Amino acid sequence: MDSQRRLEDLPWPAVEAAARRVGSTVVLPIGAVEQHGPHLPLGTDGCFADSVLDLVLKQLPAELPIWRLPLQSYGFSPEHTGFPGTVSLSAELLLGLLEAVGEAVAAAGFERLVLFNGHGGQIALLQVAARQIRRRWPQLAVLPWFIWSGPPQLLDSIPEPERSQGLHGGRGETSLMMALRPELVGPLPAAAMAEEPPSGLSLEGAVPCAWISRELSANGVVGDPSGAHPGEGAELLEGLVAGWLQLFTSLLTSDWPQRRPALDRVQRLPAVPQQ
Repeated sequence: MDSQRRLEDLPWPAVEAAARRVGSTVVLPIGAVEQHGPHLPLGTDGCFADSVLDLVLKQLPAELPIWRLPLQSYGFSPEHTGFPGTVSLSAELLLGLLEAVGEAVAAAGFERLVLFNGHGGQIALLQVAARQIRRRWPQLAVLPWFIWSGPPQLLDSIPEPERSQGLHGGRGETSLMMALRPELVGPLPAAAMAEEPPSGLSLEGAVPCAWISRELSANGVVGDPSGAHPGEGAELLEGLVAGWLQLFTSLLTSDWPQRRPALDRVQRLPAVPQQ
């Protein structure tokens, strides 16, 4: 990875100059330290966010004003705390951490902050963080992005029901890890979900529930990794990089979202006169 894209490798005058550029954008990759079944490492989500971001940044034209921060490894993972090794920050702690990052990025003068998230269990929390940062520092545009939901038709190669039900340590994540870090992939376990939701309902998506992995699966896998293979992982990686390359390029070559100052105080309606 080009060190000129990494803020932690730059001295402060170079950071100051970077922030002054029109459309200056900082990306914070965010993962989690949580169980991913008996065959995948605890840092799976962080590996995905970090690796995809680096591959995208390598292909972006050097003149585009984008830089990255170090991976935020710890995330919000209470659904996986029934297994050894999972380290979950509280919602309040992660929100505070992200607000601190947002404050620093805004104070430096950057125009955009992208929260590049690899963990599905904290999508909503990062959306909340983005709105809170935006409200406190209206000069900073904040974009909470989830790596699996950006590129279209990304999972089309994975057959149903695994495509929609393989939420954690399943075929997609296992294949991708085989392509990125095959030495970290252990023997593939069988599917181990205790029960599936009733017809029309889902674990995630349009009609979700707050699930706990230990209640769904004896080995922590929510899905079926048995069909995973490196070739499929290479295709997924190619789709992720190509899709996010297009999306980042679209953002960086635009002035979107246009930033408008937020109100400093809530405008209240006049009190109703008492009769």
